[in-house]
Amino acid sequence: MILPTPRGAGIFALSLPLSLLIVTCRPGHWPASLCFPATVLALMLADACLMPPRRRLEIKVSAPARLPLGRPGAIGLSVDCPGWEGISPFDAIPELEGEAETPPSRSGTMRRGRLELELPVRPRRRGILAVPAVQLRWRGPLGLVDRLFRHACGLRVEIVPNIRGLHKEALRFVAEDGLPGGKSRNRPGEGGEFDRLRDHHRGMDTRFLDWKRSARHRKLLGKEFRQEQNHQIILGIDAGRLMLEPLDGVPRIDHAIRAALMLGWISLRAGDLVGGCCFGARFRGFIRPGRGPTHFSHLQRFAAGMEYRAEETNFTLGLTELDSRLKRRGLVVLFSEFVDSIAAELLLESLRPLARRHLVVFVTMSDPWLRRLIEAPPGTFRQAAEAVTANAFLRDRAVTLERMARLGAHCLDTPASGLAPALLNRYLTIKQKGLL
Repeated sequence: MILPTPRGAGIFALSLPLSLLIVTCRPGHWPASLCFPATVLALMLADACLMPPRRRLEIKVSAPARLPLGRPGAIGLSVDCPGWEGISPFDAIPELEGEAETPPSRSGTMRRGRLELELPVRPRRRGILAVPAVQLRWRGPLGLVDRLFRHACGLRVEIVPNIRGLHKEALRFVAEDGLPGGKSRNRPGEGGEFDRLRDHHRGMDTRFLDWKRSARHRKLLGKEFRQEQNHQIILGIDAGRLMLEPLDGVPRIDHAIRAALMLGWISLRAGDLVGGCCFGARFRGFIRPGRGPTHFSHLQRFAAGMEYRAEETNFTLGLTELDSRLKRRGLVVLFSEFVDSIAAELLLESLRPLARRHLVVFVTMSDPWLRRLIEAPPGTFRQAAEAVTANAFLRDRAVTLERMARLGAHCLDTPASGLAPALLNRYLTIKQKGLL
């Protein structure tokens, strides 16, 4: 499709009053009045002939097979016109079907028959982002006409959880805390596996004294333990309506997935077995615990398949189904959220039987917006009411978390930005103290 540019339309519009003036003043010279519009139309036609011809354009569009959530990507566009030596400006914009920010139009100039552009793409949610076509517009050298063309490409980009930098952060914890993975896999701690005997010294816990061997050797000997391995770690993620609320521009569920994947990578390196589950209104999926670095790719694919659904979470069904699938005691890390007292009561009742058999870590993400409402000076009655409501909400939340702690669960309520480090520190503390 060829359309006049604002410059071409303006010049043509100016030629009409001149023609009308000639017809009004010299009616007998009306053929001469057509010269101005005809000249403009002829220039437009010449401009269209001087631009790169559509039939000779070779257009190639490329897109990455996978793109991490929250990270900007790019769709590559290459336009070739063999044998054309002119200069022509191009504009391009991709058509997107899926949850992504509206892409801006990118401009470039074709020189010597060659043009390469990168069209920015920033996804908002996981899933499939379709790129059915790319809209192209290029202008003639005179700037009078534009040619519009829609190039179908039918590309699909898989939006996966953002694990960029995950290994780097996890390796920092490995280096600082000395997780297994090096030459020695025995870590001292308060675990349940006996390591060795050593002479008792001041400050050593008297509970670990071995009285029989001490009597045999006629000196005090104490037992030293090492942290156990092959524990079962289950990463449970609530995929209900409340987990769709964005924090820092990213839904809560995606913050949870990133922290869960980092914990899974650390646990696999520590020699534990890691599995996962997802539930909402129903139990959506379960991945059996596995070991080894190769199992991390299975966890990543399982997390990428978690859908966004605006449905209420059925804690009774989800936690009961999870409990029935676990045959041995393990660490259950549950990422969830609650807002009202009724949902909190259902959550507590469903959590009670699970906490009897397993060690449960209940993870929620605090919203800094509520804290800002409380700390802001109230200038109006509405601001004061909002501060009181936010304070009551946080108080009820703290009471619910305290009741969970009395059930034996470890509660972790932290901002989304510090979720992964706080969760890893809690995991390392549990391992070091041998609570499993």
